[in-house]
Amino acid sequence: MELNRLTAGELLKLLNEGSIKIEDVVFALKERINKIDYKINAYVRKGKIINFSSVQEGFLKGIPIAVKDNICTEDLITECCSRILEGFIPPYDATVIKKLKQNGASIFPLKTNMDEFAFGSSCENSCFGPSHNPWNQEYVCGGSSGGSAAAVAADEAIFALGTDTGGSIRQPASFCGVVGFKPTYGRVSRFGLIAFASSLDVIGPITKDVYDCALLLNIICGYDPYDSTSVNVEVKDFTKELLKDIKGIKIALPKEYFIEGLDKEVEEAIREAIKVLKKLGAEFREVSLPHTKYAVAVYYIIATAEASSNLARFDGVQYGLRVNPKNKKENALLEMYKKTRGKGFGQEAKRRIILGTFALAHGYYEAYYLRAQKVRTLIKQDFDNVFKEFDCILTPTSPTPAFKIGEKIDDPLKMYLSDIFTISANLSGIPAISIPCGFTKKGLPIGLQLLAKPFGEDTLLRVAYNYEQNTVWHKMKPNL
Repeated sequence: MELNRLTAGELLKLLNEGSIKIEDVVFALKERINKIDYKINAYVRKGKIINFSSVQEGFLKGIPIAVKDNICTEDLITECCSRILEGFIPPYDATVIKKLKQNGASIFPLKTNMDEFAFGSSCENSCFGPSHNPWNQEYVCGGSSGGSAAAVAADEAIFALGTDTGGSIRQPASFCGVVGFKPTYGRVSRFGLIAFASSLDVIGPITKDVYDCALLLNIICGYDPYDSTSVNVEVKDFTKELLKDIKGIKIALPKEYFIEGLDKEVEEAIREAIKVLKKLGAEFREVSLPHTKYAVAVYYIIATAEASSNLARFDGVQYGLRVNPKNKKENALLEMYKKTRGKGFGQEAKRRIILGTFALAHGYYEAYYLRAQKVRTLIKQDFDNVFKEFDCILTPTSPTPAFKIGEKIDDPLKMYLSDIFTISANLSGIPAISIPCGFTKKGLPIGLQLLAKPFGEDTLLRVAYNYEQNTVWHKMKPNL
């Protein structure tokens, strides 16, 4: 039995029975990473894996979880895959990490690869090089949580944490054929997350199936006094919600997501998924989300503006990289700032900092940032209106399957459009999930996205689980 291929739910059953030991699981993961990660590059700083061991205690029995490189872990290097944070070791754990440890999870000593500071849709913007899609290594695994999605898909991790600012959990989950969940904004604490865009960022799970997703959400959701955006809302036992059927559930199909430019194979897979859900008793009707067409423009104004503000703190003074000027002079401090930021940030990070600084500049704030926030409200109102009548919304996760590495890296606008179906959920703060729903003729996964009203995680998990249990896509594995 290859233990690394099992889900957390399956492993917990075996561990509770005493059939296996947690050391067996850790060994299986080590062997798998040593064998194949040179092809995938899902993890960074791989040398530390040799010393890793786990203890069988707590609810999760020591099962290791892979963590994205922008979530703080005490005494474990966290660099956001950027040279500007080179060697940074957080002195504390993020709240989600504390919760996982309290429930018996082990934190894998390797962080997962990501686009630098979560800036990207392909995991090509990492200072450690790109991660590769486990289904075909010539293709991207999606981003920015590409390393987490690739690790889970390739059975190099049992489950993982990612972050989602504009689709960075769901899009890589779609590209890699796994489950990715973006919780409601405020449902999961952001304390200890190194911020990209503070009003959009959310931490969430990437798993092999919907049950594991519910299991992780049970642990990481909940109010946190250390996070001023955290919301004090009851956390249900999401695993129990999975057992309910979906007869009579109302699902909306927004016409703006089924337009020209949607890949033919993606649309066919989504239409087949709709048929499955109809057989299970779901009711469908077409709706309109009229302000969707503005979502990409709104997102890239707000996200870059907030990124520009958040990344101003990385200047070489307190932590990370510092490049000192060769000759001391009156403006030595300014020179240190320039040289450190010039060398430390990658091309995409610099691009977004410049765009965001421009949007916030005097004379442009009202024309760009303020107007974008007003349109953001209109996008949220579109969703609010639909949820008055419907339980959830169904769309493709991405307009296309994974694309080849290097295909879009020199065309930022083309790359930004990869997020067109996912960013509205972040702008609106609503929960969303991506689940596998098929494959292209080239063998690349296709993802189905479900969205619900704020704090409607239970509805999403229920619909996703019912679909998953009546299909085979989540059981399929890449040939590695």
